[in-house]
Amino acid sequence: MRLLYSDISPFARKVRVLAIEKGLSDRLTLEVVAPFQDESLRAQNPLCKVPTLILEDGEAVFDSAVIVDCIDGLSEPRLVPASQPARRRALTIEAAADGMGDASILIVRERMRPQGEHRQDLFDRQMRAVNAALDLFVAALADGRLSPDRFEIAEIAVAVQLAYQDVRRVSDWRAGRPTLADWYERVSKRTSMVATHAGVA
Repeated sequence: MRLLYSDISPFARKVRVLAIEKGLSDRLTLEVVAPFQDESLRAQNPLCKVPTLILEDGEAVFDSAVIVDCIDGLSEPRLVPASQPARRRALTIEAAADGMGDASILIVRERMRPQGEHRQDLFDRQMRAVNAALDLFVAALADGRLSPDRFEIAEIAVAVQLAYQDVRRVSDWRAGRPTLADWYERVSKRTSMVATHAGVA
């Protein structure tokens, strides 16, 4: 299988981390592409976004949540819970993390605009989404939806998005959130996280 990805994409990193956690990383051939620019990517994914997974028969699979589910189904144990209510709770946390990632990318792009062209309303709206998601993760740690004792899809999705906050300096997310900061400090040392850190092949 070919994984078309960008090194800095938190969504692609989520897929790579899950594959390593499952011992399936050797099933993936990694191919760096430029999202939104590489027309060869658009030929596989009309949205021209990463990650995109190309199966052995040429079928293209996207977006990251679908790719994760596809790879997770290749072997046991499953890192996407199969039964309710654990499944919906994990997927809801994943969706919140992915949504925070979408908001963060918009913030980064807005900061790249010329100084006089910044849209403060967009920036403020997306930052509210980031902060609300971060507060949700703190609550999820308190009630067990996120756990220091497992590293499944909810934990993976949150961890890679927190890392993206740091890489792109989106927010000072640790301020006032010591339990989340402590949790991230622990999980960021996992082999899968270290191996997929931006700049690591």
